[in-house]
Amino acid sequence: MQLDEKWSFVSKKEAHCSCTDPLDCHRGDNWDHTAVDPEHRLVLSVVPGKRSAENCVKLVADVQKRTAGRTDMLLTSDEHPPYVEAIQKAYGQNVPQPKRAGPGRPPKPQRVLPTNLCYATVRKTRKWGRVVDVVRTVVFGTAALVDMLLARSTVSTTINTSFVERNNGTDRGQNARKVRKTYRFSKEWDVHNAATYFIAFSYNFCWAVRTLDTLSAEGTRMKRTPAMAAGLADYIWSTLEWATFPARGPQVT
Repeated sequence: MQLDEKWSFVSKKEAHCSCTDPLDCHRGDNWDHTAVDPEHRLVLSVVPGKRSAENCVKLVADVQKRTAGRTDMLLTSDEHPPYVEAIQKAYGQNVPQPKRAGPGRPPKPQRVLPTNLCYATVRKTRKWGRVVDVVRTVVFGTAALVDMLLARSTVSTTINTSFVERNNGTDRGQNARKVRKTYRFSKEWDVHNAATYFIAFSYNFCWAVRTLDTLSAEGTRMKRTPAMAAGLADYIWSTLEWATFPARGPQVT
């Protein structure tokens, strides 16, 4: 799973916002906190809003929920610090500590991550617009376990964030509000977020990805969407079908 943040803005740039204007709370920078499954190119979760630790926590918690708590995976991101705490909060388990001899309060449970979960970061150094150095760091897990997970992967042989970064470019191309240096930026915060959700997740069902093509028994190329690759759909949805599909709210018992 690859995690990243993509910048855009609403109404005006952050530098022009004022802390004394309450309306500017919903103006300025708006970041898409995005989680992408590289093997299926599936956008698993998107959390739009300010680039904050709270939204990183929401993103990782959503990933944990949508993967049914699965832990045998490699999470990668840039070196954005809040991801460390977000992963610990979402995947950590409270393990009771042995009692100490003598009087006093018993020690608090310790937050421990599953042994098969790995998290690694990528730091890129650029010069004249080109990447000249890449530093990869294993934060949680071991190098041997990372190598094992990469060997199991069908798309990656190294720690990287290439797939989520590629999705960032695709999303900017599909969502005119996020094209850089344009007059088409959003004017309303809620409308911007609604467009983010609609376009980001419609990509899963309506957008055939060339690298996901397969060959049929007759030797012809069969186009597939990320949802088809992940087993969530068996054909390419139309935009009309996606727009009119009934939304499912929480079940009430």
